[in-house]
Amino acid sequence: MSHPLAAPEFLLANAGSGPDPCSLAALGDADFVVLVFLRDFHCDWCRKQVRTLTDRDEDFRARNAAVAAVLPEPAERARQWVDRYDPPFPLLTDPDGTVCDAYDQPRQLAGLGTANDFLGRLPAMFVLDVRGDEPRFAWAHRGDSPRDRPDADEVCAKLDALRG
Repeated sequence: MSHPLAAPEFLLANAGSGPDPCSLAALGDADFVVLVFLRDFHCDWCRKQVRTLTDRDEDFRARNAAVAAVLPEPAERARQWVDRYDPPFPLLTDPDGTVCDAYDQPRQLAGLGTANDFLGRLPAMFVLDVRGDEPRFAWAHRGDSPRDRPDADEVCAKLDALRG
């Protein structure tokens, strides 16, 4: 899915690598930002995704893409993941879900999903083209179940296609 729309800027606390607080503009001199929206602290699929992104960090860097993950939890919880998985990218915390909502992270179970992030948030991933004056959506994946997330090979192929 391609978007000609500008990506919302943000300023979030960062429990991982990089600047704290962290903004979209502060993610470096990359051509692309892979922005991953996680479900919650307890999600096993999210933990696996963070481990995979950590293991594949060089593949993203080789494509001049910076990775950042957004966890809708307080910084204390995110630091537990950093201590355990040591991601080489920002692990941003969005405890009130403001940025998750600005990026239209999907929810399940309608009203219940709005009232309870554990039941409601679904994974999402965006590739943002940051080569111009304003970051723009280049590709989006919004999960329709807790397991529905693109694998690293798919994201790398999308980055390769976007680079032309």
